[in-house]
Amino acid sequence: MSHANAQYPSLQGRTVFITGGGSGIGAALTRAFHLQGARVAFIDIAGEASRQLVDDLQAQTGRAPWYKHCDIRDVDSLQATIREAGEQLGPISALVNNAASDNRHDWQEVDTAYWDEGMAINLRPAFFAIQAAAPQMIAAGGGSIINFGSISVQLALGGLSSYVTAKAAVHGLTRSLARDLGADGIRVNTVVPGCIMTERQLEKWITPADEARIQEHQCLKLRLLPEHVAPIVLFLAADDSAQLTAHEFPVDGGWG
Repeated sequence: MSHANAQYPSLQGRTVFITGGGSGIGAALTRAFHLQGARVAFIDIAGEASRQLVDDLQAQTGRAPWYKHCDIRDVDSLQATIREAGEQLGPISALVNNAASDNRHDWQEVDTAYWDEGMAINLRPAFFAIQAAAPQMIAAGGGSIINFGSISVQLALGGLSSYVTAKAAVHGLTRSLARDLGADGIRVNTVVPGCIMTERQLEKWITPADEARIQEHQCLKLRLLPEHVAPIVLFLAADDSAQLTAHEFPVDGGWG
């Protein structure tokens, strides 16, 4: 069965900034927004994959997304890059806080440096990206911020307590900033992916036995892929979702 993707006229020519947009779910988001005709700016530390994505989209569409290598742990660099993207492409009207790292860890072996590193990747950049992008949205008359949570919060998954804590905090960040920014016409929502089978997940964590268990839990017996996450993010960035803010939108095949 084939499905045609919805087209959102309001995304045409709109500047969208995506963190971690060069690989995994992020690459699917970059591709989806680019094909909507948006002006996509994305950052990533995966240089080779990111440059390949830029080249592929240039070959496919005759234009390229804007890419810059940026480590989201460096808040000054992150915010400067967001300002630069707005200056070059026009004010950012949609920010997608996608970048994260879900490394597994034994709670007994976590020290303060490891804990702080996890927050510096999985929580802190979301806030400071919003701090840098929101003034551009205010100047443009409104916008949409899409944060990424995780099904791990609802499922009480073990073996990654730092990551789950950070993602739980992202859910709270969404709700608080939705209140702060709502008067300026800025919407803030959380997308909550289930177990998305990215190359990283399949290489590092997910065994065939794990995937069988996931299929047992999901109502829909399908392998969730990065391109399954993109449609809800497009919808939340588009004007079609102009009345929606401070909420969570799962993409989990009916597990959560």
